[in-house]
Parts: sequence; structure tokens; C-alpha cells
Amino acid sequence: MKIINFAEENTIVNRYVSELRDVHIQGDRMRFRHNLQRVGQHIAYEVSKRLQYAPVEVQTPLGMSSINLPTNEVVIGTIFRAGLPFHQGFLDTFDEADNAFVSAYRYYLDKECKDVGIKIEYIASPDLTGKTLIIADPMLATGGSMELSYQAFCTKGTPAEAHFCCVIASQKGVDYLQQHFKDYDNITLWCAAIDPELNEHAYIVPGLGDAGDLAYGGKL
Repeated sequence: MKIINFAEENTIVNRYVSELRDVHIQGDRMRFRHNLQRVGQHIAYEVSKRLQYAPVEVQTPLGMSSINLPTNEVVIGTIFRAGLPFHQGFLDTFDEADNAFVSAYRYYLDKECKDVGIKIEYIASPDLTGKTLIIADPMLATGGSMELSYQAFCTKGTPAEAHFCCVIASQKGVDYLQQHFKDYDNITLWCAAIDPELNEHAYIVPGLGDAGDLAYGGKL
């Protein structure tokens, strides 16, 4: 598995991530969702450079123009609910892509809220056989949700390649996926930033908080 960390370079993505993290800005839900979307757009652009291309002749008003267009069949998958605005950024870029959705949520196995479990309840997906699967999930904490979501999507067919895309990842989550998918040369993990640790409740530190709550409001 290959790993791309946008924070290793100076790009405008740093601006969007800084606003997503900033407690003085992230309270604006509309801007928070918009920044998730913008990060998605930029990662999608970079992913597009890894696709396969072939020349196509296009008729213009004055003649013919040859241009290379992607030949991949792209499917954009996302994890409810925080993934929705991030997903939209990818869909803005790959506007003809098919879409897939999975419900994966964390729950605590102990009263101290330290032992985290992941449960999947719902999946909707086209046939993924031989396609390019992009999974958009803004927060990669333990890596468990991404792993289980990929496995769930693969019940709908085996993709030719997969791109795991997140805004902020923990180093522990990156290490977990790298170990689990170490023999998968067709999988790339894209991160806008990688943070050093998880706290005792499995939240990324320094992170940004709960992306779902910041995007859509709190929950019971």
C-alpha cells in the first residue's frame, strides 16, 4: 500500500485543514462542510493523475481536437455521515462516477469508553468488479472503519484498484492499514495530514473533534 501525505508539501490544502481544525472557525457548519468538500476536490485532482488515459477525438466548431481522457470506471464510496461533504468534493471532480454508500459507526465496548468497536449496518453499491474504488472518509482514527468498509464494498465485486482518502489520519490508523494491506500494490492511502496519536477514547490528537457533529450537529 502506498501512502500520500499532503502535509509534506506546501499547498492550499493546508489552509483548508487549518480552518477545519481552528475552534474559532469550525463552529461555522457551512464553512466546515465547504472545507471538507474543497479538500475532497484537491485530493480527487491528485488521484486523477494516477488513472489510465486514452486519446479521444472531440469535434469543435472549427475542427477536430485530440485529448487524453480517463478510461477508468470510477466509483466513489463514502461512510455515513461525516463523509457526505467530503464525498461531494470527489463527485465535483469525477462528476460521471457511480456512487456507493456504507453505514459504519463506532461504539464503545466498555463503560470507560476506551475499547472501540465498529459496526456496519447498511451498504448500497454498484458492481465494483474491475473498477476504481475511491473511499472518502474524513477521519482515519484506528483504521477499523476504513478496513471494514473496504471489505463490505468488496462483497459487491473486487475493484481493480482502491484509493483510501481522508482529511486527517492518526499515525496509528495509518500503521494499521499499512500492515493490513501491506501486500496490496493496488491500494493508495491519501491523507491531507497525519497526526501523531490517539487519545484514550480513540480520537485523533490534535485532530479537529467530531467531524460529523461539526458538519451536521450533535447526536444523542
